[in-house]
Amino acid sequence: MDVNEAIVRSLEHAGVGHVFGGSGQVNGSMLLALKRSSLIKTVIIRNEQAASFMACGYAMFSDKLGVCFATGGPGEFNLFSGLAVAYSDSLPVLAISGYTSAPDRGKGALNEATGLSRTPDSPKMFAATTKKTFVIENPGQTCDIMEEAVNLAYEGRPGPVHIHVPKNVTIMQVNNFREIKLDIKPVLPDARKISEAAELLSRAIAAGDQITAILGYGIIRSHAEKEMLDFVEKFQVPFCLTMDAKGLLPEDHALSLGVYGTSGDPGANKYLNASKLVLAIGNSFAQNATFGFKADLFNDKTLIHINIDPHEIGKIYKAACGIVGDAKPAITALGRELSKKTGTVAAKKIIKEKWYDLLHEKTPSGKIHPGDLVKVISRNLPADTIVMGDAGSHMLWLNCYLNLAKNQRYQNPGSFGPMASHVNGAIGVKCANPDKHVVCGCGDGAYLMAGFELLTAIQYDIPVTWVIFNNGEFNVIKKFLINLFNEHAFMTFKNPDYVKYADACGAHCTRVEKLDDFEPAFKKALASNKANLIDVVVEGEVYPPFALGKV
Repeated sequence: MDVNEAIVRSLEHAGVGHVFGGSGQVNGSMLLALKRSSLIKTVIIRNEQAASFMACGYAMFSDKLGVCFATGGPGEFNLFSGLAVAYSDSLPVLAISGYTSAPDRGKGALNEATGLSRTPDSPKMFAATTKKTFVIENPGQTCDIMEEAVNLAYEGRPGPVHIHVPKNVTIMQVNNFREIKLDIKPVLPDARKISEAAELLSRAIAAGDQITAILGYGIIRSHAEKEMLDFVEKFQVPFCLTMDAKGLLPEDHALSLGVYGTSGDPGANKYLNASKLVLAIGNSFAQNATFGFKADLFNDKTLIHINIDPHEIGKIYKAACGIVGDAKPAITALGRELSKKTGTVAAKKIIKEKWYDLLHEKTPSGKIHPGDLVKVISRNLPADTIVMGDAGSHMLWLNCYLNLAKNQRYQNPGSFGPMASHVNGAIGVKCANPDKHVVCGCGDGAYLMAGFELLTAIQYDIPVTWVIFNNGEFNVIKKFLINLFNEHAFMTFKNPDYVKYADACGAHCTRVEKLDDFEPAFKKALASNKANLIDVVVEGEVYPPFALGKV
């Protein structure tokens, strides 16, 4: 078999079921190998950036490796946004791209990006955006590099890796092919640190101190939902969630405070601020989860921080006890050790104050209030649904007014936060989770950046429902400028007729201008098992709960 076939066989052995990419001269022969695979479905996108976002989505709520590919030079450069998301959000993603043949390097070959003779240096660029980048210089390296790359994507804190395949190497014969071996081990916590944390917790419980747990996406990645629920119930620890862990535990649970942070629920923020001990698990204290890295956030508090990445421990806030480890074994070990030190804990009664239950202002124009729209979405979400919120004010409305209690999940674009990431990423999420509904809540600005991938969803019959919050403006940035300067500029734009656009793509779109019309349209879209758009005209002169006054 040749190098292309060896790569595809290796992906099959790694359990990859979908790959996302674009065609080009340098990687064109790889498409023939993918065509012959009976185990991998190849999704050809309209822009390679979308492929990188789809690969992120594919890895986000599964144990699967997200794979994107592109031709060398301009094609591969379009992958960087998605790889940056995978890097910051801990997603196992493999990018494969073409590269100039060795005899042609430095001559200005088509699409050359070797760093020679005034060409861009793609190896350095990928090295700066991934855990590691490789070049297959001879066919005998293929299996070794594939094995190292796939294992590295999962090792420790997951993240992206990249492989360059020179054009002339792609069709060379691999005479030493072997199945790649995956050796992915959990990061186990130090027993001494677990004992130290258990002692701090047992003292706090015995003293009647107020304790709060902050739970992050790392618990989802570690599949530790059950262990986490058992822990908070046994020791009666009220919990709040980070935005990208929303739905991790039922939000209607007696111990649920809601989401913590800049756009968090008032009750969660108040309870944690009054707590004496904070147990943070699987989170990295992102800017919007810490009120802009508020320096005194944990002053006069005992902080226990559990994270798979040692760099995250103490990066922003000094922990009284920092534990490096996967969430699942760490929670299990901590619960076991704490049980030795603590008896039955009395049930906690907490005062809840969540945006979902609070009244909000009426819209000045009578248009649909985004908060009301999200409440209707929330009430009609089937169990296990995954909701993707793209970057913008709609992301914050979804965070505040979704009430997830039936093993549902919500994900925002993370700290890197590119617009359009989840407009496209939702397609990858659906490919990895075919038995779950996938809904993308996106602003019109985000959708316009990448909505042509609707054609991709139609071509490959990938049923995603996109709900477009249509206000004709970059709403959250507009508010940011008004707060700081009492004026704004270049914040408005025109939208197309989405109904006609969807029809031209072979999809269905419903335009909604009255809230009462949304629920039947949403139910119909979910029941259709097809790609759908719902264009909802929302008020632009109301803003989500969010502190926008800092530069």
